[in-house]
Amino acid sequence: MILIGQYDSPFVRRVAIALRLYGMAYEHRPWSVFADAAEVDRFNPLKRVPTLVLDDGEVLIESFIILDHLDEQAGPERALIPRGGPERRRALKTCALATGLADKAVSLVYERVLHADSSRMWVERCAAQIAGVLDALEADRAARTGAWWYGNAIGHADIAVGCALRFIGEAHPGVFDAARWPALAAHSTACEALEPFQAVVQPFSVSA
Repeated sequence: MILIGQYDSPFVRRVAIALRLYGMAYEHRPWSVFADAAEVDRFNPLKRVPTLVLDDGEVLIESFIILDHLDEQAGPERALIPRGGPERRRALKTCALATGLADKAVSLVYERVLHADSSRMWVERCAAQIAGVLDALEADRAARTGAWWYGNAIGHADIAVGCALRFIGEAHPGVFDAARWPALAAHSTACEALEPFQAVVQPFSVSA
């Protein structure tokens, strides 16, 4: 398999971490959607990452589709998400909040970098959405007693939140307040202490 995209993307990073947790070998091509757009376009006309090229040449796009395939390959006993029922829906909701959080943080980066005059209304809206999601995730995580979000084993929800938090911390210094969101801060620390998180890391850069 070939994973396309840079590790400073929270979406690429969560896929790469899942691959490592599953023990699935892959080749990494750290192409930028800007500097290497033509290369990415060869596999994904959206010019978006992550993009995963399977061994048979099939191309998967969007992190949730890629992870669904990896879960299927790993099997229900090893999958990083419950196979069905309320437990699966709750985990998917946490994943959706985390990826939405990351998406809003990416939008703020684009607004800052690509527009000479940023829209104050758009920036304030994104900032409010980020804070609101952080509040919701904090309340949820603080109410749980397990080592991880849904028990004693790490899952996609944990990974998605961890990757989103690191991205926000690097792309928007000062936005994440550990005193305001202590449960999330502890969660981030626990994630980043794991070998897969340490192995799959790239300092954020808007020039890449």
